[in-house]
Amino acid sequence: MKPKQISERDGARARRCLECPLCRRARQEQKGLAFWLVKAVEADICPYCRAYARVYGRQAHEPIPRPQ
Repeated sequence: MKPKQISERDGARARRCLECPLCRRARQEQKGLAFWLVKAVEADICPYCRAYARVYGRQAHEPIPRPQ
């Protein structure tokens, strides 16, 4: 299987998701209203969250792994 190419538009949308205050809080806190909201709507409604999942290989509510 050939890996799917990431478009320039997907990259820009994924960066927008990284900068989004709601998504950023959900990734950091892992609980609360922001987490629930992002988890509930990311795959269905938000194009930025969907692009984030395509580019980074994890959902927008999942925490960013820390380097070890």
